[in-house]
Amino acid sequence: MEKRRLGRGLDALLGSSGDGTLQRSEQTQVAIDQIEQNPFQPRKAFDEEELTSLRESIRTHGLLQPLVVRPVADHFQLIAGERRLRAAAAAGLTEVPVHIVDFNDQQILEAALVENIQRADLNPIEKAQGFKDYLKRFSMTQEQLATRLGLDRTTISNLVNLLDLPLEVQEAVRLQQISLGHAKVLKGLTGSDRQVSICREIIGRGLSVRATETLIKEQKQEPTSAPVKKGLEKTSHIEALETELQQALATRVEIRVRGKDQGQIVLHFETNDDFERLLAVIRVGERGPS
Repeated sequence: MEKRRLGRGLDALLGSSGDGTLQRSEQTQVAIDQIEQNPFQPRKAFDEEELTSLRESIRTHGLLQPLVVRPVADHFQLIAGERRLRAAAAAGLTEVPVHIVDFNDQQILEAALVENIQRADLNPIEKAQGFKDYLKRFSMTQEQLATRLGLDRTTISNLVNLLDLPLEVQEAVRLQQISLGHAKVLKGLTGSDRQVSICREIIGRGLSVRATETLIKEQKQEPTSAPVKKGLEKTSHIEALETELQQALATRVEIRVRGKDQGQIVLHFETNDDFERLLAVIRVGERGPS
């Protein structure tokens, strides 16, 4: 049996049996406490404001769109509609409308990916982890998954590659502190320490993707600093001071240790306005409080 492409959404799985796909069941009512969560759900975080809004809508109009479930022993397992299920429970419903279908594990995971990617939109890290789990569980290539979901293979590849970034950078992507464009630039850097350092700078200074690329290019052009003597490497205390200064001055700061009680504090600027701003901050510091 040929498997249908999912690019058109859940209807690609919940179609008529005339073309070889599973037929959608008649709608029926099921008790909420008889429905267990989808074990293949790629979404890990749910927006509380969206759930509250959906809860109030359900209280007013009822649950207009049925959930999709499959029978498992003496209960049901959710396939699609976890936000609706959570909101319905919060609204005080004891029963919900459902469509019961006979899906295997692969079809359940596909349905969960499609619902979240094409309807609710997972954050990039959740998408990446969902794709990675699918590829591993069902021994599929990225090309095959792209065909199943109706996506470009490069879209899947770029997302899965995010999982190679340090966890701190992944969290910044997840929280939308940096964009996918930023993440792609960071992916091209060598060394997780540098990726994290530049990521912090992007957040602290609010750098655009282009400004980040310029910053990295300028760093490559800088002459190598004098070698640090053995035993005088940069400590965690010095790194913490660098971070504190970067946040206070909104620019890249380097503390270069040259010897005992010796070193340099280097302030970086990208534009003349940036330079004038830093100069003004230094002058105010020289005068002291008024």
